[in-house]
Amino acid sequence: MTARTVRGAAGATLATALITGLAACSNPSGAASTADIAVVGIATEPESLSPLLGYGKDGNSKIFDGLLTHDADMKLKPALAEALPEVSADGRTYTYRLRQGVKFSDGEPFTAKDVEFTYRTILDPKTNNASRTELDALESVTAQGADKVVFTLKYPYAPFAERTVLPIAPEHVAGRQDVNSGEFTTKPVGTGPYLLTGWSKGEKISFRANPHYWGGEPAVKKFTMAVVKDDDVRATRLRAGELDAAILPPNLARGFAQDKARKTYAAKTFDYRNVTLPTHHPVTGDVAVRRALDIAVDRQAMVDKLLDDAGKAAYGPVPTDSRWFTPGTERPYDLERARQILDEAGWKTADDGIRAKDGVRASFPLWYTSGDKIRQDHALAFASDAKKAGIEVKTEAGTWEVIEPRMKTDAVLAGGGSPADPDFDQYQLLTSSLAGDGFNNMAQYTNPAVDRAVADGRTSGDPAARKAAYDTVQRELVQNPGYVFLTHIDHLYVVNDKWEGPSTQVEPHDHGLGSGPWWNVESWKPKRK
Repeated sequence: MTARTVRGAAGATLATALITGLAACSNPSGAASTADIAVVGIATEPESLSPLLGYGKDGNSKIFDGLLTHDADMKLKPALAEALPEVSADGRTYTYRLRQGVKFSDGEPFTAKDVEFTYRTILDPKTNNASRTELDALESVTAQGADKVVFTLKYPYAPFAERTVLPIAPEHVAGRQDVNSGEFTTKPVGTGPYLLTGWSKGEKISFRANPHYWGGEPAVKKFTMAVVKDDDVRATRLRAGELDAAILPPNLARGFAQDKARKTYAAKTFDYRNVTLPTHHPVTGDVAVRRALDIAVDRQAMVDKLLDDAGKAAYGPVPTDSRWFTPGTERPYDLERARQILDEAGWKTADDGIRAKDGVRASFPLWYTSGDKIRQDHALAFASDAKKAGIEVKTEAGTWEVIEPRMKTDAVLAGGGSPADPDFDQYQLLTSSLAGDGFNNMAQYTNPAVDRAVADGRTSGDPAARKAAYDTVQRELVQNPGYVFLTHIDHLYVVNDKWEGPSTQVEPHDHGLGSGPWWNVESWKPKRK
C-alpha cells in the first residue's frame, strides 16, 4: 500500500554524505547537478554485507535478489524465481522454479545450487547469523537440477514464502571463504541491480548500476548511502545540498515544509517503540507493576507531542489499523487505575513519592541508544508518566555495546515491527524458549497461553484460525504485559523532486537501507525539464 505523499516538509533518516567528491556534484538548491546520481542518508549501517550473516534478509538489498520480492503494495512477486512457489497440500513442501539466464555480477551463472548453499549456510550453527531462528521451520532445501529448488518444512509454516525474499549468495565465491570473516562480507558479489564500489565504515556505502542486471540497467547510475547517526546533522547536510534525500524525526522534518524543490513522503509502518520490562527484575518482574505502567503512560500525548501526529498509539506489535489487530485491546490512559493496581499489590508510597514493597524500592534504569532523539524523547516521557504513578525510572543513554550486556536485567527503549506477517514479530518477541537469546524476547517473557497461541498462529494455514490465535496473544498481553508498547512511528522522508518513481511501501522497523522512497531506486527515471 503506497503511503501518502506530502509536498514540502520533512524527513526521515537519510542522509549525510561525507561527500567529499559528491559535494562538488551538488548545487545550493539541494539538487545534484546530474540526474543519474542519488545520495541518501541512513542512520545506521549493517555489520556485514553478506546475506549469509543477515544482510538484506527482508529484501531490497540492492546488491542481491531473493527468490521473491515485494511490490509497492507489499505483495509477493517473483524475482530470481520465475513464479510464486508451488505449495503441497499439507503445507510442508515449497517448490520454486528459477528464472533463466541470470548471472552474478562476476559473470558466473546463478543456479539452484546457490539457493541451496545460501539457506544451508544460514542454518549452519557455525554461521554467525542472529536471524537463524527465523528459518527454524525449515527442515531441508534441495537443488533439483539447475533451475528447481525444493524446500521441505518440519511443520506447516504459514508465512514461509515471505522468508524467501532473503538474498541469494554465490556458492562459487562465498563457499570458498570463511563465512564469518571472509572478503565476501565486505566485497559481495550478487545478482542485484547495483554493484558495490566502496564501503567506508561509519561514513558511506557506494554503488553503481549493474549494466547486466536481468531486470534492466538502472537509470540512476551512482547511488550512495551516507551513514549519519545524528538527526540534526542529517538535516543540516540535507539543507546544505550534500544529500538528495533524508529521513528525519518530525520536529526536524517540519523545517522543510516550505521547500519547493523537495518532496516529503510519509510512509506508514509497523515500526514500534516499546519498553522492555525484564521479568527477572525485582520491580519489573511484578505483573502488577507491568500492568500499572501499561496504563500509566499517555500514548496519545506521545503521538501528539513527540511525533507531531506522525504515528499512532501502540498497544502491541500489531498497529491498530492492521487487519490483524484485535479491537478491544486498546489500553486507555488511566493514572488513577494504575495507582490503584499498585496499592492493591502492596506497593506503598514513601515520603519521597516513590513506592516500595518488602524493602524493594520501585525504581529501575531505562536504557536508550545515544544519538537517537526519538528514543530519547520516548524514554523521558515514559519516565515522567511512571513517576506520576510512584515508580522511578532512571533514563540512561549508551551505545548498543553498552546496552546489550544489561538487557537481561535492565529495561530498554527498544523497537521492532514487520508488516510481512504477525509471526515475524510475535514469535521472536514473546516465545519463552527464546527468552534472553540476544535481541529475541528481551523481556524474558514467559506465558504458556501466549506460547500456545503463537505456535498455533505460525503453523495453521487457515486465516481464520490464525486470526483467532493472534487475538489470544493480544488479549493475554492486556492481562500480563512483558513490554509497554508506546507508539507506532510513521517514517518521513524528504527527497529532491527531480525523479519519476520514488514512492513508499508499508515499512518495517529497519528503514533507510532497504526501505524508504529509494526501495525501488533501480526503477527511477530523471524528470523531463
